[in-house]
Amino acid sequence: MMNQAIAAPFGEGADLISTTQFDRDSVERLFSLADSLRPLGRSEYACDVLGGAVLSSLFFEPSTRTRLSFEAAFSYLGGKVLTTTGFTFSSMAKGESIHDTARVISGYCDVMVMRHPDKGSVKELADASLVPVVNAGDGAGEHPTQALLDVYTLRRELANRNKAVEGSVVAIIGDLRYGRTVHSLIDLMRLYKGVRFRLYSPASLELPAEFFERSDAHRLTVCNSVGEALKGADVVYCTRVQRERITDEQVAASIEKSVLLNRDMVLEHNSKDLIIMHPLPRDSRPGSFDLSDDVDDLPGLSIFHQTDNGLMVRMAIFCTIFGLDAKALKASYTVPKWHSAKPISRPKLHGAVRQAQDW
Repeated sequence: MMNQAIAAPFGEGADLISTTQFDRDSVERLFSLADSLRPLGRSEYACDVLGGAVLSSLFFEPSTRTRLSFEAAFSYLGGKVLTTTGFTFSSMAKGESIHDTARVISGYCDVMVMRHPDKGSVKELADASLVPVVNAGDGAGEHPTQALLDVYTLRRELANRNKAVEGSVVAIIGDLRYGRTVHSLIDLMRLYKGVRFRLYSPASLELPAEFFERSDAHRLTVCNSVGEALKGADVVYCTRVQRERITDEQVAASIEKSVLLNRDMVLEHNSKDLIIMHPLPRDSRPGSFDLSDDVDDLPGLSIFHQTDNGLMVRMAIFCTIFGLDAKALKASYTVPKWHSAKPISRPKLHGAVRQAQDW
């Protein structure tokens, strides 16, 4: 495993550090709770079930979607958010240890979410914290909540095509060495029978060897090209090259100055309905070796479904930590006051991008 196995399964009052805390039943319970929260995520209702609770959002590495979705999720449930971003604006810049940071900040809140560039750092914070801690990404280690929203999205996308996660074929392409989203995704999907992975990465960015030392390594097939990886795949999961984690200049220089996946490659090697996923951010600059934006009008594009679903999944995580079930949540729903105001005018969307509104 990417981290040591966590003894306590995820549940009420527990930290969420690793995908190893889940079994199939607990994952399905979380997804069922996320389903029940969709009307709240669509702003059909307001909720104050976490009124009086405080979240400390500690992000010591750049983040947009993860940080804002965690903070939005807590706010949708009626809680308050304290936030800090970057080392420059924290006492860690003065040499404060993670232990001291955990002990101090946990005295101000009821739950903490943390992202940190060093693998294992979130577990270290959790060990010293007085309140539950959620891992929002620890270096090249794990990103368990991203894996949860990815599997939740994949489950819904496959169901829309009359398919199941069990027995599905997932092509994973891009940076498999430093891509913590990939590590957590593979770990979590081990809970589903018959799932197979077809892997492609640039040289020196291969999936870590430890994944091939496991008893179910037969699920992993290393491919020599994107086209080979796409053969027979139900979904393709793209990851950008984590250039900020690459210290070897020769490795950095060897990365192709081209596109990782574009429309022509999808249409040549698979159907246009191929489910296309990406944890984002997507590097849209020329020569970035990432997912091209010319796939954005393909019906299988699901990258914005992932971001939308992240709100529901992270609300479900907070509800689980605070011991709230669907019945308690529904009892707290009210009609938002702003619903009686003049409707907000929004520009019409077109093409596959409109899918983002169809939660």
